[in-house]
Amino acid sequence: MRYLLAGSSGFLGTALRVDLAAQGHQAARLVRREPATATEYRWDPDAGSLDPSVFDGVDVVVNLCGVGIADRAWTKARRELLRSSRINPTRTLALALAERSAPLPVLIQGSAIGWYGTEPTDVPLTEAAPAAEDFIGELVEDWERAAQPAAQAGVRTVFLRTSPVMDRGGGAFQPMRTAWSLGLATKLGDGSQHMPMIALDDWLRALQWAAETADAQGPYNLTIPQPSTNAEFTDALADALHRPSLFKAPAGLVRLGLGELAEQLVGDIWVVPQRLVEGGFVFTAPDARGVVRAALRRS
Repeated sequence: MRYLLAGSSGFLGTALRVDLAAQGHQAARLVRREPATATEYRWDPDAGSLDPSVFDGVDVVVNLCGVGIADRAWTKARRELLRSSRINPTRTLALALAERSAPLPVLIQGSAIGWYGTEPTDVPLTEAAPAAEDFIGELVEDWERAAQPAAQAGVRTVFLRTSPVMDRGGGAFQPMRTAWSLGLATKLGDGSQHMPMIALDDWLRALQWAAETADAQGPYNLTIPQPSTNAEFTDALADALHRPSLFKAPAGLVRLGLGELAEQLVGDIWVVPQRLVEGGFVFTAPDARGVVRAALRRS
């Protein structure tokens, strides 16, 4: 299959390029600079500029554009960048795809588990739950809405509502592994809040499943089917590294230091991948201990 990737230089995009190449797929890239190879195409998503010929012969378009949500405080400027770095590329791709005639590629659109918010719930949330009325919930809702021109034009569109992807090669797991290795394993708050996650291998497999499953469309939660609490994950990683798990960071202190962003860490996010499981996808790391083992095993 021939893939066209947007947002391919980050942690997930790089892992996806390596994985596609290993499986013999072709992967071209959209870049904002002058192309350096024959498989790179320049675009300007902030200006809405994209040559529609880049879709010629493409089977799957994957959009992973967007700056990190949890790696720095949400100042006014950061909030604007969180929105523009996601919505502008998505809208540009969707409008360009909407102008195409058949055959149409599949659009695998990045999204986030932040759709569901951080308020405690009595039951785990599925893809049918409405978007939360907080900053991230509204951002993710607008992000997915930006792809609607493509879906309305008949493009099979899949939204990957991704939870934190765990792997020793990058993302949130890397600094945690370093801290835990030094004996600094720390539960956040009382540790009872649900903590969504997925192993990188399962994320890669789920993306390919979505690309190759003809009736897959709409939102899918990419998170483990056996939800974990923060305390369970903290202990699992400490045990795997043969280190103690002794520390707690009070929720009030985390909120004082990080403001609204803190809710992504100490808030309760109890979500399950109902549609993915019902579609026949089988996780290789279905729980927190499996995720930790998979993350530490990868090179």
